[in-house]
Amino acid sequence: MDQMARFEETLRRLAVFDEGLVRAGFGLDLGRTSVLDPRTAALLQLGVSVATGSSAVCLEWSAGRALAAGASQDEIADVLLAVVPVAGLGRVVSAAPDLAIALGYDVWAALE
Repeated sequence: MDQMARFEETLRRLAVFDEGLVRAGFGLDLGRTSVLDPRTAALLQLGVSVATGSSAVCLEWSAGRALAAGASQDEIADVLLAVVPVAGLGRVVSAAPDLAIALGYDVWAALE
């Protein structure tokens, strides 16, 4: 594969948040080697994703990992409330609709 094709593939895989690529590049399997249980680690990663203003696809991925690790939808919502003092209300308000969609809830449709 030439350099340009590799570059394009990497960008495509990052754009769709290819978990295999991300794990290989960033070591996201901390739940396996940490004293934190996988559920807690996934909820913390979700909180950091919100606090840093991650994209919708990253928030969806983080929410999916948290659910797969045993977190409830209520716990995921509580993560938003827990990070407000650190992340700021603007970041949390911006993340809320994307997280809602990741959990199968359309906030805007519910408000109509």
